Amino acid sequence: MKPIIYKIFAAIALIAGPVLAKAQAVAPTGKVNGNVINDQNKPVDFATITLLRAKDSTVVKSSLTNEAGHYTIERIVNGTYLIKATVVGYEKMVSAPVSITANSNITVPALQLRSLTKNLSAVNVVATKPLIERKIDRTVMNVENSVLAAGNSAMEILERAPGVTVDKDDNISLKGKQGVTVMIDNKLTYLSAAQLATLLRSTDGNNIQSIEIITNPSAKYDAAGNAGIINIKMKKNRQAGTNGSFAATGGYGHNHKASTSLNLNHKENNVNIFGNYSYNNNKRPQDITLNRTISNGGTNTFFNERTDMLRERSAHNYKAGADWDINKRNTLGIQVSGYNSASDASTFNNTLISPDQITNSAVTTTRNMATDRYNNITANINNRMVFDTLGKELSMDADYSYFWNRQTNNYTNNYFFADGQTLRTQSLLRNSLPTKIDIVTYKADYVNPIGKTMKLEAGLKVSYVGTNNDLRTDSLLNNNWVADAGRTNLYKYTENVNAAYFNFSKSWKKTSVQAGLRAEQTNSKGDSRDIKGVASVNERHYLSWFPSVFVNQELSDNHTLGINYSRRIDRPSYDDLNSFVQILNAYTYQQGNPNLRPQFTNSYELSYTFKKRYNLTLGYSRTTDVMVEVPKQIDAQKVTFITRENLAIQNSYNLNMNLPFTIAKWWSMNNNITGFYLGFKANSPDLQINNGQYAANGNSINTFTVSKTLKFEGTFNYQSALTYGLFHIRRNYGFDAGVSRSFAAKKATLKFSVSDIFNTRQQYLTVRQGNLNFNVFQKNETRVARLTFTYNFGNAKIQSRRHNSASGAEQGRVKGGN
Repeated sequence: MKPIIYKIFAAIALIAGPVLAKAQAVAPTGKVNGNVINDQNKPVDFATITLLRAKDSTVVKSSLTNEAGHYTIERIVNGTYLIKATVVGYEKMVSAPVSITANSNITVPALQLRSLTKNLSAVNVVATKPLIERKIDRTVMNVENSVLAAGNSAMEILERAPGVTVDKDDNISLKGKQGVTVMIDNKLTYLSAAQLATLLRSTDGNNIQSIEIITNPSAKYDAAGNAGIINIKMKKNRQAGTNGSFAATGGYGHNHKASTSLNLNHKENNVNIFGNYSYNNNKRPQDITLNRTISNGGTNTFFNERTDMLRERSAHNYKAGADWDINKRNTLGIQVSGYNSASDASTFNNTLISPDQITNSAVTTTRNMATDRYNNITANINNRMVFDTLGKELSMDADYSYFWNRQTNNYTNNYFFADGQTLRTQSLLRNSLPTKIDIVTYKADYVNPIGKTMKLEAGLKVSYVGTNNDLRTDSLLNNNWVADAGRTNLYKYTENVNAAYFNFSKSWKKTSVQAGLRAEQTNSKGDSRDIKGVASVNERHYLSWFPSVFVNQELSDNHTLGINYSRRIDRPSYDDLNSFVQILNAYTYQQGNPNLRPQFTNSYELSYTFKKRYNLTLGYSRTTDVMVEVPKQIDAQKVTFITRENLAIQNSYNLNMNLPFTIAKWWSMNNNITGFYLGFKANSPDLQINNGQYAANGNSINTFTVSKTLKFEGTFNYQSALTYGLFHIRRNYGFDAGVSRSFAAKKATLKFSVSDIFNTRQQYLTVRQGNLNFNVFQKNETRVARLTFTYNFGNAKIQSRRHNSASGAEQGRVKGGN
């Protein structure tokens, strides 16, 4: 593994070296400097200085003034230029033309800026980002200052994002489709639904800056995620001096909710040091009702199950790092992050068994005391080198993540006749699942602008994942714990993905085109051994190609059309490939499938934008070997279990509208509506499906600005009934509202919000397929009131320099709890 990595990065160095040497060889030698003062003849610090070509005002370079109001711009090609100075609160100022020749050092007369005192408040209002932004390739939800984000977890905020839905098992869907890839700070995470839920429910929403929704990513992104990518961008302060923020939340629904977070940043000269810590603690009840009918030999047996669970979770999240500007063109960054999460759950299941739905013949109860411990630490080192002012650059990242998780369950099963007499001897069962996971990732991206209208991007990525799950299940027999051979196994999984891509883009006056190709070679091996050491090995090697094309045409100032295509892949999560059994009660369990194959999706999208504000998108995708949850039943044993299997085809059609409105100066509204059709087909000896359904979801976000310091927010979400695989799911909707008040010169904010005010969010689904006949009703705690206090402190000056070095952590498709 290591020799391959060294060869790849050696090749990158050989490519980058001559390019850098060439850039240095042709470096221009002209230089210009000067000062910026205000109308009181005092220095203006941190003003933006822009070097413009005199003939067409094209931007050539930019810089900032220092604390003394002085600026210097070096290495300028011979020619005639203008110097423009801008800063918030002042009118812009442009110098007289300046002629630059080789080796010249020109001092420009001081640029004096006039104050804009009367218009300053208007400038501040324009700078405020809307809650929902629609960009050419993504939708952005700016939650940083949202009332409804305060005190909520990342998962709860995602539930309100445009086009996003979260089901009863915390599976995230985008425009009705599962298979969403989640990134944090531009780093990919291939997480199982359970592990992703653990991470997102442990992430304090106060630390989130924005959420980006990318439905059709380019070849630059990893090919995983047939429904698209959700990128969660965390807050990271880069202002000069020492800055920070503190937030604390208290909430209550059925039980308590509490969280606190602290963000610190210090930037001085060419070094930026940052860090944050958050803690949350909450109790979350969950009620599940499952009604099943099992037919065996012409005789029906009815099961009515009720499960009550109370889970208490606590989590510590931390991150620390530093960025060092080695020089004006080279930035080195390091970062360490991680979390420690603990979850304790008490679950009680009561099952009534009857022959006629009227008279109970037997009763079983199952009590489970479960503990889950999840720990992670991730280290990242990154380097970004800028070769010239045109934007030619090379960035490299190396990441290492280590997970160590442990789950334990203790089951007590009792069996009674309807009159309360003992039907069968009490059974005790326990299991433990310690898991260790190592993830190593290396990545390099190169950007090479070709003139003003063309750009070439290329990159390499190597990732390696190793997992080790040691499941042990014991039954108490004659007062001795004895290993259950059918539920005990050791599972080891390794996966190596080698990827390379290129993107080429070209723009004309009103047309832009981007085309790319990504190749990913996958090598995986799953090794499962039972208690006797008998092995079941599943090994795969395959190379896949992922093209993408984007075309954007501006028809006029008010009308723009776009069309794009991409191909993507979803690999099975590590836990789905492990055949171990997870028990709910004596008659219900979940099991992995080592024979799962990856699914491939071809997506097409046509978009129309009116007045650069209103957006309409029409999309179609076709997925082969689609992976879905499939319930199965063993009639003779009266047992139902859930596994994942590959169906033949999934066809998806969707129509999305994003409609922002300004009703009044004090009332703004953003509406996002998606209509879609999901169709599933399978034709195998044990599973035949040909079903689908038209459905719709939407949300409306309303902001009411009462004054500069007081605002209200209200959000309505709706999901119609839909069919997903074998499951028919009923409609779901909810309403949230909140109020925000800032004070202490806007450094402090108090926010109060209530989620799901009318307590309507719930999940109800049915399955009617072959010998399967059951209904599931699930109600989580969704109505919660929260009060959040935030305070920002430190230096409020504009940051002295900005750069975009990589940060965050790449994590694997890891199994965890929810």
